[in-house]
Amino acid sequence: MAETRPPSSRPRGGRGSPRGRARNQDRDEGDDLLDKLVHINRVAKVVKGGRRFSFGALVVAGDGRGRVGYGTGKAREVPEAIRKATDQAKRSMVQIPLREGRTLHHNVKGRYGAGKVILRAAPPGTGIIAGGPMRAVFETMGVQDVVAKSIGSANPHNMVKATFQALQSCASPRSVASRRGKKVSEIVSRRRGPPEAAAKE
Repeated sequence: MAETRPPSSRPRGGRGSPRGRARNQDRDEGDDLLDKLVHINRVAKVVKGGRRFSFGALVVAGDGRGRVGYGTGKAREVPEAIRKATDQAKRSMVQIPLREGRTLHHNVKGRYGAGKVILRAAPPGTGIIAGGPMRAVFETMGVQDVVAKSIGSANPHNMVKATFQALQSCASPRSVASRRGKKVSEIVSRRRGPPEAAAKE
């Protein structure tokens, strides 16, 4: 008669395995990040038994100190779609240089598809003058003063991608000086030159 062994209590895989716990720990490393839900889209697929619904989410995440990213997720349930989008946003974060940690270094334009945006640096006390998806990007990134305008498509996906295209083209005086082989003071003085010259006259 064959000997029967009791079932082993060791997990062979799945959620209880060490590999699964490592994935959960990696996902929870960015608990100090800020994330905002920008848009949820419901899609209906007509099948033989009726309509099958799925949801797509667009999420923006940032650390409030210049790092920001966006992600999209799709699932049969809204919470799962948001979780997928949040994970993708945290994995795709980029560092954007900020002046004094509150605004952009210079004005910039961005375009993605039919989406067109204009971002302008602003003096202290201006606040975030932007609408909809662009405001979520600036709030999670930590920008305090900025003026933004969308002059193209109102599609949230295009607006967010156009905003990221504009932000990634921003350059700090330090990076420009190193690329040109000059000092940072020369770049900054050149930027402030005309107003100071007019004041002396």
